Amino acid sequence: MSLDLRADLHTLFRRIVDCESVSLHEEVLADAVQTALVALPHLEVTRVGNSVVARTVLGRSRRVVVAGHLDTVPVTGNLPSWIEHRTDGDHLVGRGTCDMKGGVAVALQLAALLRDPAKDVTWVFYEAEEIAAEFNGLAHIAAQRPDLLDADLAILMEPTDGVVEGGCQGTMRFNLVVPGVAAHSARSWTGHNAIHDLAPILSILDSWQQGDPLVEVDGLTYHEGLNATMVSGGVAGNVIPPQVTIQINYRFAPDKSAAQAEAAMRRLFDGWEMAILDLSESARPGLDRPLAQSFVAAVGSAPLPKYGWTDVARFSALGIPALNYGPGDALCAHKEDEHCRLASLDECAAALGGWLATDRSAQGNGPTGGAGRSAGAAQRNDVAERAL
Repeated sequence: MSLDLRADLHTLFRRIVDCESVSLHEEVLADAVQTALVALPHLEVTRVGNSVVARTVLGRSRRVVVAGHLDTVPVTGNLPSWIEHRTDGDHLVGRGTCDMKGGVAVALQLAALLRDPAKDVTWVFYEAEEIAAEFNGLAHIAAQRPDLLDADLAILMEPTDGVVEGGCQGTMRFNLVVPGVAAHSARSWTGHNAIHDLAPILSILDSWQQGDPLVEVDGLTYHEGLNATMVSGGVAGNVIPPQVTIQINYRFAPDKSAAQAEAAMRRLFDGWEMAILDLSESARPGLDRPLAQSFVAAVGSAPLPKYGWTDVARFSALGIPALNYGPGDALCAHKEDEHCRLASLDECAAALGGWLATDRSAQGNGPTGGAGRSAGAAQRNDVAERAL
């Protein structure tokens, strides 16, 4: 397996997609990425497990991390990839096209072409994002070599269809245990029905839904969510249940920490036994930072909030503002017909490459709208010509 980083971007994309890299099986792709990047004299390359980090060291006043994960969810008969012609252009269909090998392809090609960027860049291609946090390559890099992630801004190449999505919401899953007393259903009055005692919890959830779930952070409006997702318990169809467990998922805006979210839930459900299943920090979008504002201007469209959780939270925990930006529509991720519009790779490469190649952050917000995108495309073409 080899990668030609100076090949046509769509060809490079398909080559990466067709290299199967299900979580914990990224070695072949990681080897190819490392080999391709080591051949570039303007980059310092470090391997951490099956994650590869490549950095420019030009002494620029600003450093930006651009990160993307190499792994995918399991393949379900959707490799090798194929092209489909649709009304909005050609799409590559196959596992990983949307989440997130389109972003990986863009980042790899820009890593090759941008030999003399206006900002120092750290390119991170990491393993095991799609599975349990203990395996996450970005977390391993942060634990073993946090110096490799030091930057003024991080851009995670999550599929956002070419729109900047700021920060991310945190997530908390917890169980509430409702006790009862078992009895034969023919003599139910001798027991106590735990299922019936779910009513107050459901009432709290219903009342919460009637409130205001919108929270504004750094100019973006996040929509919080609090929902029951699972109920378990009971012994048999003729037994009064002695205990019921209800699982609840809280998606909280980045105006609060994980500790604050937990405290809020404990107050809301005071009186019930609570068992926390997982709790992940949110991440502020950092759109109040001039560097982030200049990137938004280069993209040329209004930023949106990220409702789901992403690895931008890991950068936020390191004190680094982080944004989500990449090709592909997130609604296509993990589907059997997962796909990505090929032109979206060109659009993202133009905007990101143009911004990294120019010192727009030192000149205010720079151009916006279509002018920004055109300038980015022109700059990327100039960079490509010099690199080739």
